[in-house]
Amino acid sequence: MALGYKQLLQVEDAFRTLKRTLELRPVYHRLEDRICTHVLLCWLALLLIRVAENKTGQTWRAIRTHLERMHAGEFVFPSGRVLQRNKITLIQKELFKALKISEPPKMLAITSFK
Repeated sequence: MALGYKQLLQVEDAFRTLKRTLELRPVYHRLEDRICTHVLLCWLALLLIRVAENKTGQTWRAIRTHLERMHAGEFVFPSGRVLQRNKITLIQKELFKALKISEPPKMLAITSFK
């Protein structure tokens, strides 16, 4: 009985996390398959958050704060356009390594106008 109660608390905590961490708002779907899909996507997002937290030892808020500092700049020249990301910080490198994710390439796109 105690185990069942503990699981109930974990489920309730997961729903609170979905609403707070993922900033979910009410979504009104009428069709059953859309409702199921929406719930599945929310569950998958929460699962990814928990995996990231467990692999890095950091909270989702901290992970997101570090990764939000990554930006891409667009540089336009008469001959073309370059889309380039900023330099990755040491903390970001550690996050990618802990999550076994490749760093994004420095040059994201190069377009020639010729």
